[in-house]
Amino acid sequence: MLGRANYIALVGGGKQPKFPQNKVGMVIIWDDAKQKAVITLEFRTQVHRVRLSRSRIVVALQNSIHMYAFSSPPEKLSVFETADNLNGLCCLGTKVVAFPGNATGRVQLVEIDTGNVSIIPAHGSPLKAMELSPDGQVLATASETGTLIRIFATSNCARIAELRRGVDQATIYSIGISPDNTLLAVTSDKSTLHIFDLPHPLRDDYKISPQIGTASSIHSVGSIDETPNQKWGILGKIPLLPRFFSDIYSFTSAHFETVDDPSIGGVGAPYIPIPGVPGGKAAKGIIGWLNEYTIMVLGAGRDGRWERFIVGTADDGKRHCVRNGWKRYLGS
Repeated sequence: MLGRANYIALVGGGKQPKFPQNKVGMVIIWDDAKQKAVITLEFRTQVHRVRLSRSRIVVALQNSIHMYAFSSPPEKLSVFETADNLNGLCCLGTKVVAFPGNATGRVQLVEIDTGNVSIIPAHGSPLKAMELSPDGQVLATASETGTLIRIFATSNCARIAELRRGVDQATIYSIGISPDNTLLAVTSDKSTLHIFDLPHPLRDDYKISPQIGTASSIHSVGSIDETPNQKWGILGKIPLLPRFFSDIYSFTSAHFETVDDPSIGGVGAPYIPIPGVPGGKAAKGIIGWLNEYTIMVLGAGRDGRWERFIVGTADDGKRHCVRNGWKRYLGS
């Protein structure tokens, strides 16, 4: 959906599709004010994601990204090759668009106005999630390993921080950045929602040092080494210890539900994957920020539900994340 505008991108499918399925990949741009389709895009392979802005339409296929001018008829502007992108990873801002590169763990960052392309060697394993901050200045990425969230400045592609979700491998479900660009939330198959302070290259309280890529390379007014988000305290300052001792951890976390969908045939029946969905399972742990302190976590499937979390400061002066509402919107 395009912000609060009346345009919605639809990808055909389902038991009773409204649009023909004789094409493998079809994108419909629906004008809800006029109650009709205004743009149709057709592809030879399955569509994994669509992103909209007021000037661009970006479509993610398994091995390519297609960029169009948002016009009628749409004008194809660029096509970029990518590594396998079954998760449809793609972030579209007002000035840049980010998506996987054509090599494992790399990110392509494209300036919309000039077409200039930068390559970020983000991870050594395949990408699993990425998110662009609302102001377009920060890109957050995670790999299939799921232990680290890496933070990059889009202005120069410098890595400015590593945020540690945990030590054990996990599947990252979603990354979300608050509307004021100060907090980052991440969910995983550990059923935990983590909240981090987001380092930002334009804020006065953060400064990128020449030694990019370690937790100690970011300094606030009093030095980030003094903040409680370094879980291991004095151990983080001892040289030669494993890196996770000095990484930045979340300042709070909360449990969210990730109930597995039952097999269609009942208990004990083999699981039947959902067509067109990566991994064949309904999406879980999708993050959406309502405002600077309210987070929605959504899950699809037969046990589809939303959960609302509030980030605030308790009487003890510490920040906490508390669930204050939920509802099942599907199922009995």
